[in-house]
Amino acid sequence: MEKALEISKLEESHYEQVIALWQLCGLPLKPQGRDSRSEYLRQLELEQLRFIGLFDGRRVTGTVLATHDGRKGWINRLAVHPGYSGRGYGARLISEAEKWFESQGIRIFACLIEPGYEASRAVFEKAGYSLFEGVTYHTKRLADDV
Repeated sequence: MEKALEISKLEESHYEQVIALWQLCGLPLKPQGRDSRSEYLRQLELEQLRFIGLFDGRRVTGTVLATHDGRKGWINRLAVHPGYSGRGYGARLISEAEKWFESQGIRIFACLIEPGYEASRAVFEKAGYSLFEGVTYHTKRLADDV
C-alpha cells in the first residue's frame, strides 16, 4: 500500500527543492528575477499568494502557486515530480488551491497553460476547467528576468 503524501504550505527552507522540481518538470525559470531566493521569500509573505507543496516525508514532490486579485484566483506553477505523476497528485494540488481561494472569498479560478504542456491541460480539464477561447494574453515586463 502506497503511503499518503502530505500537502502543506511551502516555507523558506523548501526553496532549493522547489527550484529543482521546477527545473526537472521543465517549467521556465527566471532565477535572477521572480524565481530568485529573495523574490521567493518576499512572495511567501504576501497575503494574496499561497505556495503549496506536496511532500513525501521532507521531500518536495509537487507544488502549486495560488494567487488572487480579490476577484479571481490564478493557479500557477503546478508541478509534480515525474516519479509521482499519474497518481492524482496534480488534482490534489489543484483542489488545495481551490480550497484556499474559497477561504479567501474567491469563487472563480483560472490558469494559463503554455503550449507543449498537454499533460497539464488534461489535469485541469479533468478537474473541471474549460478552455476559454478568444482571449489574447499580453504582458509588459519591466525587465527580462521578471
